Amino acid sequence: MNLVYAGTPEFAAVGLHALIRGGHHIKLVLTQPDRPAGRGLNLLPSAVKKVALEHGLPVEQPATLKDPVWTERLAALAPDVMVVAAYGLLLPASLLALPRLGCLNIHASLLPRWRGAAPIQRAILAGDTESGITIMQMDAGLDTGPILLQEAAPITPTDTAGTLHDKLAAIGAGLIVRALADMPTPRPQDASLVTYAAKIDKREAILDWEQDAVMLERKVRAFDPVPGAITYFEGQPLKVWKAVVDEENHSAAPGVLCTAGPAGIVVACGRGALRISEVQRAGGKRMTAAAFLAGTPLEPGTRFGA
Repeated sequence: MNLVYAGTPEFAAVGLHALIRGGHHIKLVLTQPDRPAGRGLNLLPSAVKKVALEHGLPVEQPATLKDPVWTERLAALAPDVMVVAAYGLLLPASLLALPRLGCLNIHASLLPRWRGAAPIQRAILAGDTESGITIMQMDAGLDTGPILLQEAAPITPTDTAGTLHDKLAAIGAGLIVRALADMPTPRPQDASLVTYAAKIDKREAILDWEQDAVMLERKVRAFDPVPGAITYFEGQPLKVWKAVVDEENHSAAPGVLCTAGPAGIVVACGRGALRISEVQRAGGKRMTAAAFLAGTPLEPGTRFGA
């Protein structure tokens, strides 16, 4: 098929790789403009742009698609279908209606659950036991279009947003190839089952020790690798990368250290306690709790949090 592909991060790059391997004629790749990154704030290309350039594909990086010139340019390409994956820009109605077979989206949830920007993180935060990929025919709504294909994937008790992302990216790559080969009849979403995955606000990553330990453990996994769950220690941010719910009974107030040793740093929560096993100081590297304690001995009663 003749395709236009629109995507930006690694999730989308995996799908682009699959379509290239599948022998599709990709007439144009759209991705977001290069962004400053790192300490030097150098402009870096997106993961999708890197893949496109490696394979000699034409790439465009518009800041918006609302300008009619983009509808004209894509119309001249006469694509059979446009595939979209985590692109980050809205497609105007004129573009949605342009390809012969419409626009297909690779979405990282089992729609209609978790429509929106952060389905992977929201699924972990909610304690869902499964997620998956939906190949959806795009329309003017927010992930409201009919479903072509779906495939589920379990969310394990140790899955982070990073590990679940990688699982779903691989599934999505295979599923879009299948969808283009078969073009199954789309079916409408069940509106009674809709939930929304709002964009993650960095403030959500701050651990509120008044919350249940179960919720805080989910936050640690949901915000790994970005933005990273944060608590405060001696007035400075401390990222928490690995933690589990501690099974012992503790009577300390929320945010107060219960015990600290090679097995981890146990902090009381509003209900239960969290055993932290990997942390990172601002400007430092990730380290085990044991390594942290070797340089910073803690006494019971030490308080974490703002």
